[in-house]
Amino acid sequence: MQQRYLGSTGLKVSRLGLGTMTWGRDTDEHEARDQLVSFVEAGGTLLDTAAGYANGDSERVIGQLLGDVVPRSEVVLATKAGISRLRGERETNASRGFLLSSLDASLKRLKVDHVDLWQVHTWVDDAPLEETLSALDYAVTSGRASYVGISNYTGWQSAQAATWQRAVPGRAVLASNQVEYSLLSRGVEAEVIPAAQALGLGILPWSPLGRGVLTGKYRTGTPADSRAASPHFSSFVGRHLNDRSQRVVEAIARAGEGLGWTPLEVALSWVRDAPGVTAPIVGARTADQLRASLLAEECELPAEIRQALEDVSTPEPPGE
Repeated sequence: MQQRYLGSTGLKVSRLGLGTMTWGRDTDEHEARDQLVSFVEAGGTLLDTAAGYANGDSERVIGQLLGDVVPRSEVVLATKAGISRLRGERETNASRGFLLSSLDASLKRLKVDHVDLWQVHTWVDDAPLEETLSALDYAVTSGRASYVGISNYTGWQSAQAATWQRAVPGRAVLASNQVEYSLLSRGVEAEVIPAAQALGLGILPWSPLGRGVLTGKYRTGTPADSRAASPHFSSFVGRHLNDRSQRVVEAIARAGEGLGWTPLEVALSWVRDAPGVTAPIVGARTADQLRASLLAEECELPAEIRQALEDVSTPEPPGE
């Protein structure tokens, strides 16, 4: 698998990342083991998790696998802090104290002394930005994280944060912004991606397959074993099940038929090679699903098909 630099840093990552949001909940340790082995054998290095995934169980599963299944040195380990559901509802906290205590808990679950990339999981309005960013600085200076980034920040939020970090020598420069980006979710092209390109942040798209919709699995209904049928993800997937997405999916399917590719390979190749993108983060329920995603490494969309897909998936203007 090809490697890319993360933004303007010297950190190299595989151009496809392995997402682990379902590990420890819908994906058990045995299935996670198979996924990790398949990913690393294909040349993948970027392994992404978060303190809030399955209330920390995703990190626990990874901690049980690293060193046993694959050497720690063979993965670029990334995690996030700032979102939790420990009391049953989604809570956000980007205060310095919460972030640093969350990082220490993540390191314990992961059974490592540092992560390669530590990210603030979301912007929090009532947390002073300079306090949030000081946690990133301390994580780097204390050796707990090699690089730091942000996640789900808008264009102005990421520009403000990145500029603050570059304003004074010695602060930890932001390496990345992890945001939703796919042929069904292109809003980040307006401001987030230009801000990232201007300030040296690599874009790490989550849900690059439109929450699974772009694989074509929902063209004729909702499979019983799909995320849309899961109590955890039905609303998560449902927002992309509409007339517009159906038009995009049909266009992807036609492109795939012409190229001899699957819809997954078409959609993933498009976002992987979009301007500003370093590595899409792909999550899979099974190792077989992951291996299907890894086949996209051999695919490169012709320019005319890329343009046709962009035409049919152009976001509707606000208010329409």
